Amino acid sequence: QVQLVESGGGLEQPGGSLRLSCATSGFTLGDYGIGWFRQAPGKEPEEVSCISHRGAYTVYADSVQGRASISMDIDRNMVYLEMGGLTPEDTAVYYCARAEVASVWFNVDCPRRAFKYWGQGTQVTVSS
Repeated sequence: QVQLVESGGGLEQPGGSLRLSCATSGFTLGDYGIGWFRQAPGKEPEEVSCISHRGAYTVYADSVQGRASISMDIDRNMVYLEMGGLTPEDTAVYYCARAEVASVWFNVDCPRRAFKYWGQGTQVTVSS
């Protein structure tokens, strides 16, 4: 079955950087777009970034534009999110998710309704 497992979260210092990993299984990674989302306590989930199938396009939310990078390693069935310049506002549970439909181009935004399969999340806390 489709599975996504996030890892790489933890306690980070303001100004620091992190790399989150999303291990995927049960489907051909290159055929589907993958998104990263986050939810801070008391807030609605928000999109962070997504990458289209075959890594053709990447999209970043304004809140992380210029300091985040999403990548897809099809051979290893992994998707990564790297972020720098961390601030306490980045504190959240981060989720990776797989698009419901194959071969969808995400080149403008990453609407949550387009993503059907979700991981359990990994906590990121940015604090000194």
